[in-house]
Amino acid sequence: LVTNAGSNGKFLGVMDFDVKDGKVADFRYKLLPVFSNLLPADPEMAAFIDKTRAPFLEKLTEKLAVTEGLLYRRGNFNGSWDQLIVDALIAEKDAEIAFSPGFRWGTSLLPGDTITMEHLLDQTAITYPWTTLTEMSGEMIKTILEDVADNLFNPDPYYQQGGDMVRVGGLQYTCDPNAAMGKRIDNMMLKGKPIEAGKTYKVAGWAPVSEEAKDSGPAVWDVVANYLRGQKVISQRALNVPTLKGMDGNPGVAI
Repeated sequence: LVTNAGSNGKFLGVMDFDVKDGKVADFRYKLLPVFSNLLPADPEMAAFIDKTRAPFLEKLTEKLAVTEGLLYRRGNFNGSWDQLIVDALIAEKDAEIAFSPGFRWGTSLLPGDTITMEHLLDQTAITYPWTTLTEMSGEMIKTILEDVADNLFNPDPYYQQGGDMVRVGGLQYTCDPNAAMGKRIDNMMLKGKPIEAGKTYKVAGWAPVSEEAKDSGPAVWDVVANYLRGQKVISQRALNVPTLKGMDGNPGVAI
């Protein structure tokens, strides 16, 4: 059995079965890396891709900025691409706090690389890309973080819903993944001051799933692109990650 494994065509997943007397006696699973530069392109498929991309090529190849640091995604709690997105949301939406989904796909850029529109779309191209700016109480902010944390860290795998923790800009907090539901998030701070449950804060975000939120604001790629054009050079991102409790020695933690 051969499948596409992971994102961006990086691997093939190959599962071999040992079948005896009509039953699976054993199996082996391997990830086979795809080195695209070493594999000759199929001429017919390459021509089809070029034809499909042609009407959009000018937009895709627009040079937005140059990155001084490594841009990547896939930490449990943040990544430099995600940090760039929340920084842009805060700046462009005039927000205090920003949320960005914990998506697990997207390619990386090396220091000195030019960030093109295609690279930005590689991180944000979804069918519900609208940005939002919402007045949220401190209580609601904690509820959102607790809800996402339970989707990830619930001890019952049937209640886990995949993805990584929502990326957060502006807000610092402590997370105990092993705690009970509703008690994982603590010590929420904004600019050195505790978040107050009854106080409201301006929170930017994107990728709302409700039908009512459709077209609520410009697409995230337009917001971030505008930020990048203004910055021109993107400095190394300092990742905003929570303080973790109870995770010492846990090999699954990747900040």
